[in-house]
Amino acid sequence: MRGTIMISLVIAGLAIIAAGTVEAASIRYPYCLQGRSSPGWSNCNFRSWSDCMVMARGRHLTCVDNPFYRGRHR
Repeated sequence: MRGTIMISLVIAGLAIIAAGTVEAASIRYPYCLQGRSSPGWSNCNFRSWSDCMVMARGRHLTCVDNPFYRGRHR
């Protein structure tokens, strides 16, 4: 019984840590690459629109505003 409780607590703790990490990564920069190799909001690593567009060019990707970013765009 004690082992089951400990395992449950560890799993819950890891889930909380993972959720916080994903949110922190998604709000860091204002622009995201999206496409087949970058699904959803997984590649939001661009401080400027032009940097994002350079990386998207020729790769069947597009740049979008990060809806989770809390700073100023452009």
